[in-house]
Amino acid sequence: MRDSAFPSPLGLYSKAAQSASSRVIREYSTSFKLATALLPAQTRAEIRNVYALVRVADEIVDGTAEEAGLDADSRRAVLDDLEEETLSALRCGFSTNLVVHSFAVTGRSAGIEEVLVEAFFRSMRRDLTPVVSLSEEQYRTYVHGSAEAVGLMCLRVFLNGHQVPRDKLSRMESGAASLGAAFQKINFLRDFAQDSQQLGRTYFPRTSPGVLNEHRKGEIIADIDADLAAARKAVPLLPPGPRRATALAAALFGELNERLRRTPAAELHRLRVSVPRRAKARIVASALLPAGGPR
Repeated sequence: MRDSAFPSPLGLYSKAAQSASSRVIREYSTSFKLATALLPAQTRAEIRNVYALVRVADEIVDGTAEEAGLDADSRRAVLDDLEEETLSALRCGFSTNLVVHSFAVTGRSAGIEEVLVEAFFRSMRRDLTPVVSLSEEQYRTYVHGSAEAVGLMCLRVFLNGHQVPRDKLSRMESGAASLGAAFQKINFLRDFAQDSQQLGRTYFPRTSPGVLNEHRKGEIIADIDADLAAARKAVPLLPPGPRRATALAAALFGELNERLRRTPAAELHRLRVSVPRRAKARIVASALLPAGGPR
């Protein structure tokens, strides 16, 4: 008989996998780490499991794999293998890849649909070919897979164990997709210089690498404003723990959007806008205040 004081082999393996995914987020994203810190512990771990898979896929297409010596065909093969492994693990509950395993454990528990995983990998695969002169439809398809699908995965985690009426779920799904889209578009705008100069990419329709004028920047900012507004309407519908963390994430990216609004388009050709540490601290402090602010 196994001593109940010791975890099962699968439990121990899953714990190790979760630790690996947590390490990924510690290394790659300060803003995401700040926002997830407000989540309940279990939810925080599960969101990190989702993020880690997204991050690894990004590394395949955004230069890391190329730096390791993989040509375009090899990167596509690695990405295809990662997708196949992820879908297989979602079905069977196990992977020898620790990041994939932790994602699968979370996905099976939270009910993350395969269609969301497939949409995400389609967008990642798009990055393996030149991303220029996208049509509006191609742009919307890319943003859906790379961002809206991830927002919906996170929503599945937030609602794990909660019974939600269909009409309320629909509003939350719309808000989650809008928030994911806003995050992605903000990242596209602040990374415009790096994407165009180093990767030869421009995601926004009616732009080209190294060419972004003030009028087009204003249109993009207005589109982001609409996404953020739609997302904020849905935030109060979330369970209390995820609600506060999501509001903080929206506030951090909203602040970044405001700084992008104030930055001339010409400067976005050469610099990456960020939120200073002091401003982040102010936003976090505000998020920690009880509803209604200080008393």
